[in-house]
Amino acid sequence: MSSKAVIVQPGGGYQNVIIGSREATAPKPGEITVRLRANSLNYHDFAVVSGMWGPKEPRIPMADGAGEVVAVGEGVSEFAPGDRVVSTFFPTWISGEPLVDGFATVPGDGVDGYAREVVTAPFTAFTHAPKNYSHAEAATLTTAALTSWRALMCDDALKPGDTVLVQGTGGVSIFALQFAKMAGASVIATSSGDEKLERLKKMGADHLLNYRKTPDWGAVALEITGGRGVDHVVEVGGPATLEQSITAARVGGHISLIGILSGLTGQFSFVQALIKQLRLQGVLVGSRTQQQDMIEAIDANGMRPVIDKCFPVENIVDAFRYQETNRHFGKICLEI
Repeated sequence: MSSKAVIVQPGGGYQNVIIGSREATAPKPGEITVRLRANSLNYHDFAVVSGMWGPKEPRIPMADGAGEVVAVGEGVSEFAPGDRVVSTFFPTWISGEPLVDGFATVPGDGVDGYAREVVTAPFTAFTHAPKNYSHAEAATLTTAALTSWRALMCDDALKPGDTVLVQGTGGVSIFALQFAKMAGASVIATSSGDEKLERLKKMGADHLLNYRKTPDWGAVALEITGGRGVDHVVEVGGPATLEQSITAARVGGHISLIGILSGLTGQFSFVQALIKQLRLQGVLVGSRTQQQDMIEAIDANGMRPVIDKCFPVENIVDAFRYQETNRHFGKICLEI
C-alpha cells in the first residue's frame, strides 16, 4: 500500500523537506498497520527537520504519531482493527531500567517516523490512546507528556504536598504542571511573559515568576518555600537556567535534566550541588510500560493536553517556523 509521506532529505533543512510516498506492507506476525491521523512537534523533531541534527539518509520525520489500527498480524492480541493508538518513543524499551543509548531506534531519527498516512510496525511501537481523546490530543503524549510523567512519577515518586518548579510554557513544562496538580503538589512556574504566566495560573500554578524581570528566580523560589527549597525542578532550559534550578532546589532535591534550549555546554556549580546533595537525573522520554501507566492515570483523572495550533502535515515547515517564534502555549500538532 502506497501512502503520502513527508521526507527530509540528507542533511535536513527546510529547503530539503519534500512530500513523497512510502510503501506500507501487510502486517507480519507481531506487527500492526496503523492509519496515522496526527503528529505533534518537539524540539527533537525540530533538530532533525531543521538540519541541526539532520539525517544521513532520506528520513520520514516525527516521533509522535496517533491514529487507528487497520490490520493486525498473526499473534497480536493487544490490538484490533479500529483501536485508537499512539506511538512509543523507544519501541524496543518495553519496561524496567533504560536500555537505549541515543536515537538509533527512535522514529523520525534513526528510523522512519510518523509524518505519513500509513505505517506497519511492531505492535510495541504503539500503545492504546486515552479514551475520548482526539488523534491530535493523543499525539501530544509520546514525547512531552511521557518525559514529564517519568520525571515526576517514576524517577522521583512525586507525592501530595511536594513543590515542583516548571520552566516556560512548552509541552513538557505544561504537562509537568498538570501531572503535579494531579498528584496534589504545589507548582512554581516561570516564564518570560506575564500573559503566559496568567494562563499558567488559570491551569493551577500556585506561584508565578517572570524570569526576565526576576533573573535570580532561584533565590525567590527558595523564599516562596520558606527557605526549604523546591522538591523537584523540571529543568528544560539547560546551561543558562541550571544554576538557578540548583539554587531553588531543597537539600536532597531532584532536578530532571530534560532540555537544552540554551545550549549544549555550560558551567556547573559542583560545590552547591554537592553541599545540597542534589539528585540530577537525565531524562530521555520513557518506556512503553511507563506510557501505559501514564495513559491509565489520564483516563482515571480526565486530564486533557493543551494544544496551541494545528497545521496540515503538508505544511510541516510552517509548523516548525511557528515553533521557532516561541509564541506557542502548549503543543503544536500536524493533522494527516
